[in-house]
Amino acid sequence: MRLVKIALGSVNPTVGSVKSNTERCLRIAHEMAAQQVTVGVFPEQVIGGYPSEDLVQWRGFVQAQWNELHRFAESTQALGTVFALGVTVAHRGHLYNAAAVVHRGRVRALVPKEKLPTYNVFYEHRTFSRGGVGLKDEILGVPFGDLIFDFDFGTLAVEVCEDVWSPDGPMRRRCYAGAELVLNLSASPYRMGVMGTRREMLATRSSDNQCTLAYVNMVGANDGLIFDGGGFVFQNGRPLLEASRWVEGFSATVVDLDRTSRLRTENTTWRNDCLDAREHGPVPHRVEDGDPGADRSMLPYPTPAHRSFFLPGPQSARTAREEFCEDLLDALGLGISDYLDKTKAFKGLGIALSGGRDSLLTLLIGWRALQKRFVDLSEDERKAKTAAMMSAFYMPSRYSSDHTSQCAETICQELGVPFKVVPIEDAFNREADIARTMVGGDLTGLTQQNIQARLRSLRMWNWSNTSGMLFLQTGNMSEKAMGYTTIGGDLEGALAILANVPKTVVIYLLEYLLEKYGFEGIWKTLSAPAGPELAPNQKGEDELMPFRVLDACFHLYAAEKLSPDEIVYALKGMFPEDDASLMRGWVDKFVRLFTQSIYKWVQAPLSLHVGNLDLERERALQLPVVETTEWAR
Repeated sequence: MRLVKIALGSVNPTVGSVKSNTERCLRIAHEMAAQQVTVGVFPEQVIGGYPSEDLVQWRGFVQAQWNELHRFAESTQALGTVFALGVTVAHRGHLYNAAAVVHRGRVRALVPKEKLPTYNVFYEHRTFSRGGVGLKDEILGVPFGDLIFDFDFGTLAVEVCEDVWSPDGPMRRRCYAGAELVLNLSASPYRMGVMGTRREMLATRSSDNQCTLAYVNMVGANDGLIFDGGGFVFQNGRPLLEASRWVEGFSATVVDLDRTSRLRTENTTWRNDCLDAREHGPVPHRVEDGDPGADRSMLPYPTPAHRSFFLPGPQSARTAREEFCEDLLDALGLGISDYLDKTKAFKGLGIALSGGRDSLLTLLIGWRALQKRFVDLSEDERKAKTAAMMSAFYMPSRYSSDHTSQCAETICQELGVPFKVVPIEDAFNREADIARTMVGGDLTGLTQQNIQARLRSLRMWNWSNTSGMLFLQTGNMSEKAMGYTTIGGDLEGALAILANVPKTVVIYLLEYLLEKYGFEGIWKTLSAPAGPELAPNQKGEDELMPFRVLDACFHLYAAEKLSPDEIVYALKGMFPEDDASLMRGWVDKFVRLFTQSIYKWVQAPLSLHVGNLDLERERALQLPVVETTEWAR
């Protein structure tokens, strides 16, 4: 037996807070060592925070990370544990996203990331240079390059995030060169449905390369990116550990590396591929570490928790519905909570409630975030904190109904959120009269609707400026995609919570929360058709199209990049119960409004990224503001 204890340390860093981030790592590192951990892994870019974007152009920021890396090493000198943590390093005119290996008070080596993503939310190739096959160099006396490490417990390799997402990543050649244990340091953003993909991919890499793979992910939110934390340990494809997500801390498991070695000798395909690979091209360089590691003499042999090598373990009690909803709600709540904590600019949360679905869900997400934030307090203390840190306002006009007023008031009473009714009717009349004077005639219906939305936003900003509270924008992605929103009105806010959540998902989450909590305010809201109440008898689906069709159009056009004709064809198969003659009109309407609304997206507030597609132009879907759809006709 060759037992090693591997720990995955999920840390919640803040971009630029190099000292505080290092302190977080040190606290967990000492806790790991106290539990006889052999190897401790921390996330990508954990010292400087991620994504640092163009902040890495400040050499003082990069130098500060180097200083803190060495402080981490000096502060762990008495520990036998081998640590790996992410850092930015500068070398000969290049910046590298690197994994540092630290042991017994010294930075033993640095391994640069090779696969630099420049797609979706990532822009790494813009600022970082990539590592390469066979690279061997030094940075101020520290080995740097394509390396593997020999310790007293076995041979180790390290890599960074995207490196593991490619089957042709550095893991393959490093395992062929002798690495048994591979550490992947990640800052992989949460996306709806990502866990299944991530788990399957990592199991495949571990199996393909016949190695023990330890993957750790960053936790927390920075700007619009949300990281769910957690991690995995797989041994030759077999799952050994799935760490807790959404929390800072560490999880550990014991692995017998002799098992990895034995399985390699038994796998003739792997052995033949290994021999073939050694005949071609350069191989990673070895770094010998002769210092003693952590004491492994008392580590237990890894046996199944349910004490059977043959029977399946207990299954998760969570349904697919619960897992989807809880993960998404946790992600959005973490986005709010960390924005509050890390900007240090706001004291609490403020929401303009309409009595509709979007603002209701935003309120519930903010409320849940505070319940988790103060989970250790008594119920009465939590209620007091909620009342101090949340405020909701209902601002009716002549078009607002008693029903939406009751919806808003009821849910606030149930949650313990202070609620105020602030009518805008008088102000609406004044603004409408002024606008008529300016145009010299009657106003369009759209103008009258927008006046109401802008008055509400103006009042929320004035309140936010005075109270020091965070004004949350409540609009959803589906309506944003079609421009069914008002610049200077409901598009306003400091942070957009649902801007990348489709309307069908908004409704799905509310139905789930109704089942979970039973709040009457949710039931009342869902009992009436969705509509903005800016004109008589407004219904969103009447003015746009059925939300299920709208969201399908959005995905097929913006994600799958289908042409309008292809979308019509797909929708006819997807919704055979609908009148086929309506499909062409719906698709043409979507494409036209989608294209004409891009100018609105660039003026929207920062949004939380929770999917593979969103409408934040600087972060994900980069489309020209000035474009036409002539190509589609």
